[in-house]
Amino acid sequence: QVQLVESGGGLVPTGGSLRLSCAASERLLSFYATGWFRQAPGKEREFVGALNWSDGETYFTDSVKDRFAISRDDAKNTVYLQMSSLKSEDTAVYYCAVSLYGSSPYADIYDYWGQGTQVTVSS
Repeated sequence: QVQLVESGGGLVPTGGSLRLSCAASERLLSFYATGWFRQAPGKEREFVGALNWSDGETYFTDSVKDRFAISRDDAKNTVYLQMSSLKSEDTAVYYCAVSLYGSSPYADIYDYWGQGTQVTVSS
């Protein structure tokens, strides 16, 4: 059973930055992709971005693609979500997930999930 642990969430002012971490209990290179999702109160979970391990490609949902970035540290089995120019609408619980066989903005393909970390952007 793969364990994923997110950290780095917190309270940040509008326009601020935050870096989330997703630490895995196994080598992330064993997986096809790592995705980041978020869920705001009263809303469905939505895709934020993903990293394909085979070629290092990252892609994001339109609302964050100019503000968020994903990076990796293979030695630490950790993926990071760097968030900048944060807005109140970015407030949510953020989850990382890993997929064994594919990469997609759809949550269904991801096999293992972390417990989430809260990000609150104050206006």
